[in-house]
Amino acid sequence: MIESFHQFFTDLQDVTWQSIGTAIALLLAGLVVQQYIMKPLINWLGRFFEKRGKVFEARVLTQFSSAIRYAFLTCIIFISVSIVLDQWLITNPKTTNLFWSFMLFFIFKGFADVITYYIDHPQSIHTQQKQQHVLMPFFLRIGKVTTYVAALFAIASLWDFNINGFLTGIGLTGVAIAFGIRDTLGHFFGGMSVALDKPFQIGDWVATEDQKIEGIVEDVNLRSTVIQTGDKGLVYIPNAYLANRPLYNLSKREKRKCEFYLYVATSNSEAILREVCEHLQGQIYLHKETEKDIIHVYIDELRPTSYRILVRFFVATNDGGQMQAVKQDMLFATKHIFEQAGIVYAADEIWVQM
Repeated sequence: MIESFHQFFTDLQDVTWQSIGTAIALLLAGLVVQQYIMKPLINWLGRFFEKRGKVFEARVLTQFSSAIRYAFLTCIIFISVSIVLDQWLITNPKTTNLFWSFMLFFIFKGFADVITYYIDHPQSIHTQQKQQHVLMPFFLRIGKVTTYVAALFAIASLWDFNINGFLTGIGLTGVAIAFGIRDTLGHFFGGMSVALDKPFQIGDWVATEDQKIEGIVEDVNLRSTVIQTGDKGLVYIPNAYLANRPLYNLSKREKRKCEFYLYVATSNSEAILREVCEHLQGQIYLHKETEKDIIHVYIDELRPTSYRILVRFFVATNDGGQMQAVKQDMLFATKHIFEQAGIVYAADEIWVQM
């Protein structure tokens, strides 16, 4: 290939100042056109499509903007050099592959820019579900890698590169490399398992069985899942870890359990305690935000100097703040009921447990 270019340049005619001036003028005109005409025009077309509800088309066109402008500028450069050398480089057998290599590069760059935009702005992807589907950012990253690989092979094919031999070498090398990156492959296939099983979506609140990890899913990539914990920290968890452990999707709950214990002295009358439990159970039932099917208010433990009263009910919400507000209402109601009945607390304390 180098000898071909050398032979090409030795066959050129003498360069004239007139051709150089024409080439420079054309190049400057191309720079002005791509910066001050093409760029504003593409942005205007993007806004035009977006106003008419074609948001996807608008974003694709906007992300293709740089690739389109750079491809145009490359054409101008080839034409300018053709004028100087008095040779049409775009169709010349010795340089046409170089030209089309640039064109293919910019085409694939446009697709890669679109994918990168949606990776950085996953909320822009409209799915049938209210929350962002976990498969989307995962496969977008795979699509970006695939785009780069396709660009590499497409450009290599223009230069008659031995792709079959290259693939064979990659295959043999890949087997050896696979043994050295078993853990990385495990995380990758763990991510595939998480994506296909769909145990959660971006934005879901999840927790592992041992409660060591709990928070909101921020992102899922090829190797790890990013979770924002309650203290606003980001935890990067290998996908293989999540794939091999029970996982609670707390965002899928339709109701929250509220449970606490009351400790009263054994000196209280049994009849009064039964009446108090029934009264408190009725108050919980009357609350507008509690579930009516499961309400437990019973003495569940006897100690030498106290009874333990279990209070358990469910709130029809998945919001933690709303659940705590209902729990607060019930604690105040408990205090009033106990005061009216003259209940004596054990050591003047109430122990509360979620």
